[in-house]
Amino acid sequence: MAISTAAHALEAGPPPVLAPLQQQAQAAHLSAQFLTRFHYKPVPLDDTLSAKIINRYIKSLDPEKFFFVQADIDQFTAQNSKLDDAIYKEDLRIPFAIFNLYEQRIVERLTYARGLLKQGFDFSQKEDYSFMRDKEPWPQSEAESRELWRKRVKNDWLRLKLAGKKDTAIRDTLSKRYENSLTRAYKYKSDDVFQIFMNAYATSIEPHTDYLGTNAAADFDISMKLSLVGIGAVLQERDEYTTIRELVAGGPAQLSGKLAVGDRIVGVAQGDKGVMTDVVGTRIDDVVKLIRGAKDTVVRLDVLPADAGPDGKHKLINLVRNKISLEQQAAKKTIITTKNGDATRKVGVITLPAFYEDFDARRKGDKNFRSASRDVAALLAELKKDKVDSVLIDLRNNGGGSLTEAVDLTGLFVGKGPIVQQRNARGDVNVEADDRSVPAWTGPLAVLINRGSASASEIFAAAIQDYGRGVIIGEGSFGKGTVQTMVNLDELTHNDKPKYGELKMTIAQFFRINGGTTQLRGVTPDISLPGFSDTESFGESSYDNALPWTQVKAADYAPVGSVKDLLPQIQSRHDARVEKDKDFQRFLEDVTELNVQRKKRVISLNEADRRAEMNLQEARLKARAKDGDKDATDLDLQDDGLQVNERSLSAQLAAEKAQKNAKDVLLNEAAQILGDQSDLLKANTKFAVQQAPGAVPK
Repeated sequence: MAISTAAHALEAGPPPVLAPLQQQAQAAHLSAQFLTRFHYKPVPLDDTLSAKIINRYIKSLDPEKFFFVQADIDQFTAQNSKLDDAIYKEDLRIPFAIFNLYEQRIVERLTYARGLLKQGFDFSQKEDYSFMRDKEPWPQSEAESRELWRKRVKNDWLRLKLAGKKDTAIRDTLSKRYENSLTRAYKYKSDDVFQIFMNAYATSIEPHTDYLGTNAAADFDISMKLSLVGIGAVLQERDEYTTIRELVAGGPAQLSGKLAVGDRIVGVAQGDKGVMTDVVGTRIDDVVKLIRGAKDTVVRLDVLPADAGPDGKHKLINLVRNKISLEQQAAKKTIITTKNGDATRKVGVITLPAFYEDFDARRKGDKNFRSASRDVAALLAELKKDKVDSVLIDLRNNGGGSLTEAVDLTGLFVGKGPIVQQRNARGDVNVEADDRSVPAWTGPLAVLINRGSASASEIFAAAIQDYGRGVIIGEGSFGKGTVQTMVNLDELTHNDKPKYGELKMTIAQFFRINGGTTQLRGVTPDISLPGFSDTESFGESSYDNALPWTQVKAADYAPVGSVKDLLPQIQSRHDARVEKDKDFQRFLEDVTELNVQRKKRVISLNEADRRAEMNLQEARLKARAKDGDKDATDLDLQDDGLQVNERSLSAQLAAEKAQKNAKDVLLNEAAQILGDQSDLLKANTKFAVQQAPGAVPK
């Protein structure tokens, strides 16, 4: 039998001691000078910020408090008042010393975990395991740390046991997982340490400021230019897992409908029959290399859903690699017919995945360059020919894009007038306006948003709301109301070759035309629909140091509609309808269950208790199926035993069911709401006059 890489590493002794390079220390000093002078929220690098940086750095290394003990933390925080001076002196020994001890702890903990696999566990005992440890205290001693790891390994074993695997298979599976993580400790490089530390520094100022070392900057440039073929997903490393941070609009992953933000990639295979490579504990850059490849080739992914529970299943997904084009990102239209008594309404739905613009074509003077606003204008013309009664703009999971396109798109519905305000670091406020004399669409309008609607999406939705032009429907939006720019440190210092990296830095903030910012609070819908987003972990408010909500003077604008006057009636009709809608009520039940389960931070290590929970959920599924929910029986209760962030079975069932049915249920109800709006507008001649062509802001 071949000796594993981890075994070789252990025989070679402790992991190598990593030391900073001179150019890294220079880059840290240069970044500090720039961030303290030119950031939108300039924060001096002093003892206070130093303490925040060290705390964030420790959290980035050991977020669930599995590796360090309290004595380690005390040793680190003793350096709080020294870090700022050290950076200015171009001395990075403090962060590198912390990381070297982290590597040592990894080897100790995982060696102990592998040793536990030689023994069995008693699953008849009544004991619990705290799997969400971010708010727990650090282990006070080595003995307490070992007890924590005993429960962690026992839980990993129990998951596989519940899935029907035998002891031998369980030992093999877990041994491989721990070896992968252990091997990784020997593969860290000086650049990795510096990247993690500088990100801790940058994000200690505010969440959207980042540092990109030379390798990270090169990858960022590739992703922005879309010059390499892949699946169209932005990946990040979280708890030893390669996790999907963002799906690129129009990419294979997004178009497949099979992947979601937060999903974890645990295996990658090439082609339809290639051997699946386990990537748990693998460096993210190595995972990216496996996923990228030639155009039109197949990559197979073994995926753990974002909210997969201890007794849930993982998914095998086939994707065809492709470049992401504007055509794939382009706005698309559909028509939904709604009925209310004898009244039938045609709702034109325009789905916009991003606020895109073909910058190169525009720069070259191409009069027919593609853009979101141009494509939507063409679709509106088609919908007029289709004789739709109203238009619904679907901006769910639209993370933003071009500010110019957000302004131009808003002008299609409100005409001439201010759209958004922008304040820079000096406090200067600039008003962005559209000069379209007559709106392209003056009929009933609604905008559908969710927690994934951010930035430019929020600018558009906020302006439509402030002008009283249409009803905003859905979840509260993300709350990103800031503007970032890239600063190339090598260009500033006139370096011929990449040496210092780049800063992604916040330089301005968006404000609505009513004076309030979209920052932090986002856009609050007029008619709320349930959603399965976890507001504690997703959205601007989930960041502990997000810029606060604030306001400036309102812009000079005049409402073009009084749709707000109709909201009580629209809300009343919505409430009455969904109360009788079985599909909506099932969806609401799943969302409610998911939110309840998310609050659980402890799981039983008693086999009988866990099986009882499984039986309870199986009974729930059977009851749902008996009640006419055909999709309820589609959810398999298998487990691969590889989950790190535990979720109960209820949470997974709720999440998978919600994700499966959310689009149709929420989109259909949004169309119904818009149909109600059309009926009410028809009966309201005052509003109809205000909405006539030419009725634009002064």
